[in-house]
Amino acid sequence: MAITTNAELETAVANWLHRSDLTSRIPEFVTLGETRLFRELRVKDMESSFSTAITSGTITLPTSYVDLKYAYVDESPVTWLERKPAAWIFEKYPTRSSDGKPKFIARQASTFIFGPYPDSTYTIAGVYYKNIGPVSSSAHALFTNNPDLYLFGALLEAVPFLEDDKRVPLWLAKYNDSLTRLQGQSDREEYSGSTLAVRPG
Repeated sequence: MAITTNAELETAVANWLHRSDLTSRIPEFVTLGETRLFRELRVKDMESSFSTAITSGTITLPTSYVDLKYAYVDESPVTWLERKPAAWIFEKYPTRSSDGKPKFIARQASTFIFGPYPDSTYTIAGVYYKNIGPVSSSAHALFTNNPDLYLFGALLEAVPFLEDDKRVPLWLAKYNDSLTRLQGQSDREEYSGSTLAVRPG
């Protein structure tokens, strides 16, 4: 059967489990499987762009932020920002007032901070990885392009209820294989079309 909606995914999980006593828990298995995916994957279907002006030396994290891919000061010429821990920023740039154009970025709680402390309301732009939300709300591209990951991820969350089930190693192998292949495909696409060049050193 096709797996293109949340309802079809839950039906597929039920079919593979073949355990009518677990039917009511299948939505939980799907949610927990999704949570695992968002922790482990960093692929293009999770990417989103942002562009925000600095206010009082910080910017608020983008909606559903999971991880930063890259960021830069959006002016000509562009200044790319290097990611650092927040403690490093405070140690190297203890002056937390107008100090210069940012070169470094760090996350502190729910904001990004910068070093040096910005001396103007620079616009910071970039790309981040986000939690794209549950498939029960929207059949997004990550799900529609990779229903196998969602199926085997959900099945693995049922393992505590399956005593010594011989199917579990197969599900785990299929999940890991699909995860590795998807991440590898995304990583390769990142550099596809580039001209081959010899790098010094």
